[in-house]
Amino acid sequence: MKRPLLLPLLPVVLALVWLLLNDSLSVGHLLLGIAFALLVTVAVRPLRPLPAWPRRLHLAIGLIWHVFVDIVRSNLGVGRVILGATRRQPTVGFVRIPLQLSDPHGLAMLSIIITGTPGTVWAGHDPADNILTLHVLDLQDEEAWVRTIKDRYERPLMEIFE
Repeated sequence: MKRPLLLPLLPVVLALVWLLLNDSLSVGHLLLGIAFALLVTVAVRPLRPLPAWPRRLHLAIGLIWHVFVDIVRSNLGVGRVILGATRRQPTVGFVRIPLQLSDPHGLAMLSIIITGTPGTVWAGHDPADNILTLHVLDLQDEEAWVRTIKDRYERPLMEIFE
């Protein structure tokens, strides 16, 4: 069953950006911005056949906080590795993490979070087995990485998107 659109965000945002970029609220710019927004919305509709329906958006606040803290910690850790403050060679490695998250929007958010965090890269995803391959710059405890990804990122994303 197809849900009706709650709010056409894309055309509204595009029209507002058009008006901001042109620094004008004249009738001509307003009409041109609306026409531009509607044409772009119609043109990109086939590119997104599966709409996102996030729920429990209040959980996103905690997720954003966890991501922010982890990015700061990772920046400090990567800085120590690069500057040689650890006095040891980093143990570069791959971690295979079995996922329960199956929503494509949740997986996309997880990939953005992981790749946006310094020292980690989303190296691959096997959709048949739903296993994430994660590249870690300094892999010391594989189980800690599995727990971190599953508890801090996957669980909230599942509650938001599934």
